[in-house]
Amino acid sequence: MARAGASRNQGSPARAALAYKPGLPAPDNKDQPPNAMAASTRPAQGRAAKRPAAPRLPIYRAIQQRLQEMIAGPDFAPGDRVPSERDLAERFRANRMTVRKAVEGLVAMGLLERAGTAGTRVAMPVVTRPVEGPAGAGIARIVQSEGGTPGNKLLHFEVAHASAKMAKRLGVAEGAELVVLRRLWTVNAVPFCVETSTLAADRVPGLAAEDLTAGQSLYGLLRARYGIEAASGERIISLANCTDMEARLLHLKPGAPALLLRLLMLDAKGRPIEYMTSLNHPQLVAFKTAKAEMTW
Repeated sequence: MARAGASRNQGSPARAALAYKPGLPAPDNKDQPPNAMAASTRPAQGRAAKRPAAPRLPIYRAIQQRLQEMIAGPDFAPGDRVPSERDLAERFRANRMTVRKAVEGLVAMGLLERAGTAGTRVAMPVVTRPVEGPAGAGIARIVQSEGGTPGNKLLHFEVAHASAKMAKRLGVAEGAELVVLRRLWTVNAVPFCVETSTLAADRVPGLAAEDLTAGQSLYGLLRARYGIEAASGERIISLANCTDMEARLLHLKPGAPALLLRLLMLDAKGRPIEYMTSLNHPQLVAFKTAKAEMTW
């Protein structure tokens, strides 16, 4: 089992020329005069370069971060009431309107929930993921089974080359082409996990980013187009620290601990289909094991 903070790279550093990154357009410098960028970044002669001041965090955002750290600590559990807005205003030396804005932000993130006259409490996990369960039961079906509305956004799609470790996982030759895709999953429009899937390219010929940009099911596509059915899976759950990108997507602090699921999905013949890593928000997701008889 990998320790927290271990590398989660999917392939070797080598990358194919075509990479699809929705929402990240290439820089366009057509409207700039020649050497405009160089001139704008070069400090004037005879003067020290002046570093721009870091933007100041709004007070409500600072309180929001403090509250998020507080409810993630050992003193609070799902369902526990948090202090009233009046008490929080005194604790943070801020007015109640500012505190209310901070609390409402955490409610919108799904971390707190209003309980009417009972006050505000730490939200229960929104998604309960079974540790065991039928292979091929994708995250969308899990969310739907609990009454939520799933959604996903394709963040990245590329063709990479297999490192020695990834080649061994997927049963391919080192340097073989891989398809790597990363998606952000939401429940009721709240982000809760970032999943990166790696597949052997020769098992999914013609798979393109356009096949997944509208939130399509990967397993549904594998079944319908390639006749690939998931039969079993090997799972490891551990802790990992968020990268800056993952923290931004999940509304966590960079380096914050999160729940990491590593999954190797196999077909009926025991051949690897997909190696997937899923980084889950620790306050929105819980993993649940099946009931088992205890023997002593």
